[in-house]
Amino acid sequence: MIENLSPAEMAIIAIYSVLSVATIPFAVHAYIMVALRPRQRLTSDKGPVPDEWPTVTVQLPIYNERYVVRGLLEAICAFDYPADRLEVQVLDDSTDDTRDILSELVERYRSQGIDIVHLHRRERTGYKAGALKEGLEVAKGEFLAIFDADFLPPPDFLRRTIPAFKDDVGAVQTRWGHLNREYSPLTRVFAIAIDAAFVLESGVRHARGLLVPFNGTCGVWRKAALIDAGGWDADTLTEDIDLAVRAQLRHWRIEYLNDVVCEGELPATVAGIKTQQLRWATGVIQNARKHLKTVLREPRMSLLAKYEGSLLLCNHIIFPIVFLMCVLAWPVARLSEVPGPVGAFVSTWYTGWLVLWLGYPLYFLVAQKETYEDWPRRLSSLPLLLACLIGISALGTLGVAVGLSNRKGPFMRTPKYRLVGREGTWRGRYRTRHALTTGIELFMAVYLAFSTWYAVSRGLLVWVPFLLLATVGFAVFGGVSVAQALAGGLGRDPSRDAGAASNSGATG
Repeated sequence: MIENLSPAEMAIIAIYSVLSVATIPFAVHAYIMVALRPRQRLTSDKGPVPDEWPTVTVQLPIYNERYVVRGLLEAICAFDYPADRLEVQVLDDSTDDTRDILSELVERYRSQGIDIVHLHRRERTGYKAGALKEGLEVAKGEFLAIFDADFLPPPDFLRRTIPAFKDDVGAVQTRWGHLNREYSPLTRVFAIAIDAAFVLESGVRHARGLLVPFNGTCGVWRKAALIDAGGWDADTLTEDIDLAVRAQLRHWRIEYLNDVVCEGELPATVAGIKTQQLRWATGVIQNARKHLKTVLREPRMSLLAKYEGSLLLCNHIIFPIVFLMCVLAWPVARLSEVPGPVGAFVSTWYTGWLVLWLGYPLYFLVAQKETYEDWPRRLSSLPLLLACLIGISALGTLGVAVGLSNRKGPFMRTPKYRLVGREGTWRGRYRTRHALTTGIELFMAVYLAFSTWYAVSRGLLVWVPFLLLATVGFAVFGGVSVAQALAGGLGRDPSRDAGAASNSGATG
């Protein structure tokens, strides 16, 4: 039967087989995270309360965040930490009226006896990393707590994190909560993804001595460890991962505290999600170029640590693989109809691949079960999450391509709107622009809808789950993106608020 296939058909089978094999390490990762999770509910061993509390500098990197900065400063200035041991740095790179809002707030809190300074930069060199680096040069604290503008840490944050700094601990990362989880189906979906990244990923990595990410906000650094690791560097778009890897290669540990939760705002629009995910995809791959060889050659790391460290740095490679598999899905489904060994091989191979990837629904399910008493209710969003993870593959492919090139690209901030629960609006606040991939996503939604119809009409039912999820995912990232852009109104010019300048500083 093979001789009856055209060279193009044989090439399609070969390419699809290679792509599916390339996904196996990522699929196995989900099972590893589930298998290695701590068997009791994750809590932190934070150590004894110090006899004398150390000096802490709280750093707040801010860029054009007019809607959320009041809540941030209110939360920080409510810390129940000794006032004579606390300094607050407002690292302000704003070009809009956020600067005036911050000036008024800083003066008010300073008059109340809080040691707070407003540091505004005219040249925003180095993005967020540049702002943190300049703040470090004048910081008084032995420890540095960092918060992005849309997070609201609890009053006892420092009293619960500082005791975790044993001698070899260089940083402490806490869990992200969600102020606006119930705002929309999209926020419910991405809350599940973020929960898994913290509760399973960071929890397992911390418990098993693997590389632990620092997530850029809601964490504390020991100044000595930060300096020993080389300080903040702006040569990638994810300076937090870069610093975390360098510090751990210098044998500092990162402590993860699952039971200290800082509530933050999830992106409420597809445009916001795309901005965030494009930056993360680009920055993580830039870090893979920078650190992967060193991680693989590190003699003190176990094979498991090297495997998981490689996936931490290369996890976004899955996006171009999945995107190409979506492109090839219809011709491969057609080839599964070929009678004889060819069709049997294609069908069996695809079915085995599909079963292997059942680990990710389990991965998300376990994270929800470990975190929430009402976890069964939350799982209703799981199918949409799986669809979105496929639908975002076009954008992820673009991010990987930029990360693999020598072009850095601008730091595009994710707009935040002060959304809490189901309250608040994003409409009319920032002008929404289409991502470069929107047209591709719309085309893929139509193409995969046709592929789904073909599979149903031909009785190829095993192909329907993947094709249907992919259709929905691309429709969300293409169609909803356009719909929200049309519904959002004019708002402010995002060229000012999205870091379009070549030397832009921003928060996450």
